[in-house]
Amino acid sequence: MKQLTIAFAAPCLLAASLLAAPSLAADKKAPPREPVPTGRLDSLMPAAPRYLVPQSALADARNPAEIEKETGGRLGVALVDKSGALLLGFNRDERFAMCSTFKAPLAAAVLIGAEGGKFGLEGTIPFGKDDILDYAPVVKKNLKRGRMTMAELAQAAVEVSDNSAANLLLPMLGGPEGLTAFIRAHGDSVTRLDRNEPALNENAEGDERDTTSPAAMAGLMGRLFFKDMQGDSADRLRTWFNASSTGDHRIKAGLPEGWTSGSKTGTCGTAYNDVALVKSPAGDEYILAVYLDRPTVDAKKAEAAIAETAKAALAFVAKAQKSGLE
Repeated sequence: MKQLTIAFAAPCLLAASLLAAPSLAADKKAPPREPVPTGRLDSLMPAAPRYLVPQSALADARNPAEIEKETGGRLGVALVDKSGALLLGFNRDERFAMCSTFKAPLAAAVLIGAEGGKFGLEGTIPFGKDDILDYAPVVKKNLKRGRMTMAELAQAAVEVSDNSAANLLLPMLGGPEGLTAFIRAHGDSVTRLDRNEPALNENAEGDERDTTSPAAMAGLMGRLFFKDMQGDSADRLRTWFNASSTGDHRIKAGLPEGWTSGSKTGTCGTAYNDVALVKSPAGDEYILAVYLDRPTVDAKKAEAAIAETAKAALAFVAKAQKSGLE
């Protein structure tokens, strides 16, 4: 099967700027070919030069622009591999409201803070009735106890997206500004948290507060999972992601056969998001971030669109092969 080596390009310039490198089976001295049509994937940034992508992968995957149009909203996608390479993207650098996806780097910040001795994961944080938000299933259950460990709160924030758990943890990190500083320290110059729950869910038009981009969030979580966190901490966060009960109908529902995932979702009423750690049958791990802003369809169809997007992106990568070009 003929294979293509495809380079990075901005989605809007893709048709004009994609150049296919010579096939591995061809003479290495042969001149570059003319741009090769990419079928329905012409608006999805294709794989980096290190990957060879079969024509069948281009033909089989849905164009995210079609999925976006069906939702009536704005769709953003980014996929990074374990080395941090951005493999796929659609509206990847546009800003989207984080909603509860901020709880993924929040939990990582707690774990890394404990690694550095800033606090202990078994240290407890007290709380009372006034700290209980409408959606706080785990913290509500512990109201009589009146305190929870930082590990318990971080776990609740990821696994069930407990809002009170996140708010209780934020002061230990310096508040929203402190979490933003942590994000900057780990190489992300885009993502910002400005408010606590539930105000951060406002998602006002044109407001950059409490936003990220798909590429920024995927890159950040990739660095945290695969590079910056110690092994035990990364494994603990993996366990929390895998135990998450909020994303069953989003990225997880679109996985190719044999793939697994865990994720941190976010829902603001006007936005539906999912950031997942996905693993191929061969054991390769990736971070996939999908953000859907202001869809006109109902929640069930919005979640189905995220699943369909994941299916397109991961089916594409599942058929890619390492080229040996680093």
